[in-house]
Parts: sequence; C-alpha cells; structure tokens
Amino acid sequence: MNHAIRADKFLLDADRTTWHDETLWFVREKRDRAAYGVPEFQELRELASGIKNHTLSRLDLYLQEFEAAAQANGVHVHWAADAAEHNAIILDIIQKQGATRIVKSKSMLTEECHLNPFLIKHGIEVVDTDLGERIIQFRDEPPSHIVLPAIHLKKEDVGDTFHTHLGTTKGESDPQRLTEAARQHLRAKFLAGQVAISGVNFAIAETGAVVVCTNEGNADLGVNLAKVHIAAMGIEKIIPRLSDLGVFTRLLARSATGQPVTTYTSHFTKPAPGKEMHIVIVDNGRTQQLGRPDFRASLKCIRCGACMNTCPVYRRSGGHSYDFTVPGPIGAILSPNIDMKKHASLPFASTLCGSCTDVCPVKIDIHTQLYKWRQVLGEANEIPASKKWSMKFMGRVLASTRVYGLGGQFARKALRLLPHGLTHAPSMNAWAVARELPEAPKQSFREWYAKQPAPAAQPTQPQISA
Repeated sequence: MNHAIRADKFLLDADRTTWHDETLWFVREKRDRAAYGVPEFQELRELASGIKNHTLSRLDLYLQEFEAAAQANGVHVHWAADAAEHNAIILDIIQKQGATRIVKSKSMLTEECHLNPFLIKHGIEVVDTDLGERIIQFRDEPPSHIVLPAIHLKKEDVGDTFHTHLGTTKGESDPQRLTEAARQHLRAKFLAGQVAISGVNFAIAETGAVVVCTNEGNADLGVNLAKVHIAAMGIEKIIPRLSDLGVFTRLLARSATGQPVTTYTSHFTKPAPGKEMHIVIVDNGRTQQLGRPDFRASLKCIRCGACMNTCPVYRRSGGHSYDFTVPGPIGAILSPNIDMKKHASLPFASTLCGSCTDVCPVKIDIHTQLYKWRQVLGEANEIPASKKWSMKFMGRVLASTRVYGLGGQFARKALRLLPHGLTHAPSMNAWAVARELPEAPKQSFREWYAKQPAPAAQPTQPQISA
C-alpha cells in the first residue's frame, strides 16, 4: 500500500483533515513568530548547519572521543549496528537487573527499532511516559508526528481512550481533567519503574554527556527514580563541544513548537551513586546514508518537525500515511535509505515547493533531496511501470515543439467534445477526482501569438561623435 492509498483513507474524514491541516499551520505560524523575534536567527541556522557539516565529516573521530569521555564518567557504552542488535543489548541490560517494569520517555530511535513490542514479547512491561506517546500506546498506534505524536487525535478521541483504559467519565473531553487523570496514572508507574529508557537530543563529544529536551519533565522523573538509565542515540546526535549546544537549543524549540526553549534541557553525564547509566549508540542505516553524497545532509536533522508543520502534503494526508517512524518531508528522504522498495512512493509525496527547506533549522536541502531520490528510484526501477513509461513519454513530447503543439490541439478538442464522466473518471484521471478541470481554450498561446502582427521596427538612435 503506497502513500497515496493510505492518504485516501485519511481524507475520507474531511472535517478531521481540515482540522489537522489548520492545527499544524497554527504551529508553523508560532514557529515564524518565534524565529522573527531573534534578529540573528538566520545566522544561527547557518552556524548550526556548519557545525553539523563539520561533525559529519569527522564523525568517527567524534564518536570515539564521546565514547572515551563517557566511559571516563563511569558510563557503560554499547554499539549497535542495527535495530536487532539495539533491542538485544537493551533486553540484556534489563534482564541482568532482573527488571520487569520499564518507564520510557520519548525516543524516535526506539520507535524506529520497534523496541516496545520486542520487550513486551519478552515479558517486560513498557510504559511510555510522554503524554502523547502514552495516548497512542493505549490505542496501539504509532506516532503520527515526531514532536506531536497524537496530533491526529482530537480531545474527544483522547476522552474515549482514557475512559477505556483509565476509567475516566464517559464523554469527558476537558483537557485539564484528562491531563490530571494521566498524571495520576503515570505517577504510580514512575514510582514502580526499575529501568528508565530515554532518547538523546544531543551527545557532546567533549564531555561524554547526553542532553534530553522535554516539556513534561518525564525523562528527568523516570531517570532519577529508576536504578538504571539507558539512553538510546543515533550516531548523528553527536556535536563536538558543550559550547556548540546553545546554538541548537536556541533553534530546536523555536522550530518545533514556537517556544524560546524547551521547559527542561537535561544533561546526563554520569550515574548517581549506586546507580547505572548505559548509552547505546546505533547505526541502523545511518552510515549508508552518510556514504550517499546527495543525501548525507539529511543526517543533520535535529528532529524538530518544522518541515512537517509546513508541508501541504503532510498536513493534508497525516503522518500514518507515510508508514515510517519519521513521516513528512525529512522522513521521505530517510525512509528509502532503509527500504527503497517499501518506501518508493514517499519522495513523490511532495509538491517540491521548498517550504520544508525554508524552515529547516539546520538548512537541509530537503526538497532538492526529494527530487534526487526520485531519480535514484527511477534508475533502480522502484517506481510503477505506468509512472516510469508515462514520464518517458512526456519527456519526448516536451522535447519536440511540433509534437507538443499537436498534443495540445488534440487535448483541447478532446476536453470540449468528450463527456464529463469520461474526462473525470477516477481510473483515467485521478487528479480530477477532487478538482475541476478548467475550460479548454480554443487556441494555445503559441497559436495566438503567431497570428499577431509583427511589431513595428524601432527607430535607430543617432550616433553622437565625440
């Protein structure tokens, strides 16, 4: 099932689609106001991009520096080549502790590795403590957005979910009361948690510390109450120095939600006395992406979600239509690297308008990479034959002035003569399912121009000698 088919299902609920679109655009507008409030915002973007470019060009050295610094702090560092190894390492740490109860803050990497179902299969209780993540965990759904995981749900949906799982009053939809119910439910889970798992927003090579940014404080509460902290990080999270961090924290929250900074920016450097801290550093296809010159810049992503909030396709099709952990424009670049065949439709789920590139805080050329992925997929024969041959046909038509002119004449006559039911049949013209074709003109601009009288010759200016 490709993106277009999954998007059709989302679009069946027109009211929800419009609400989803408007809500995300509201977040985009908040981002703009926050950005315009910082005169040097564009300079910060340029600086962040440069830091990331530098780091990616020396990634192996900074990862080794980070590992040495973390180990000197008393942290256990593990390396995982792929999702299976990541999951096995975390399960081994949990089992050695004899633990069965896990509290987990938001981590897109663990979502990417499908850690939750893996641990549950081995008898481990996993509780997502981020409010949005807990809601979709109750519903057995993946997140639809990397910052706002339950953005596809309305408060009435949340009320129904909490009524089923937390016993709240049926029909309750007041956000404050629903949040209080979640708080009371999660407090008991925090107190019972034996191991805390967190993601990593930034990892500082100079100090060996990991930085976690949250608005709810759930990562801090989970880590400080549990005996063991496991931080899961992709290799691209590295930044060289502690002094570099301020550049990214000034950009991250403004780009994500329009805040000046996240409510909590927590540095985890070493385990507290009597406790353990583990960091699992994961590749899972990232070095392959690093080796693709046209796409390596995608590894600069700091997971702010700004490209999703601005994308007209994402806003109108929903995150689940992408069928990938990271949806939206940036996900459409990352996903073919993981499974080119499965995600071949995603680079085409874009208008290439460039709005994603305009708002990216680290200046990833997202729309250019989407275009380049289309070329790669075409050369690899991973696009439908109908699309491939129709594009080749159109390429020949557009390359010939004569053929293009004849084709235009035929199309204009056909649109005037053929019945509406045929020209707008879904099987023949998917574009016109939700659109009305304009009335065909009687002649093309080229034909009109050819009939115009030649312009009068302009008088020459007399030459003035020196």
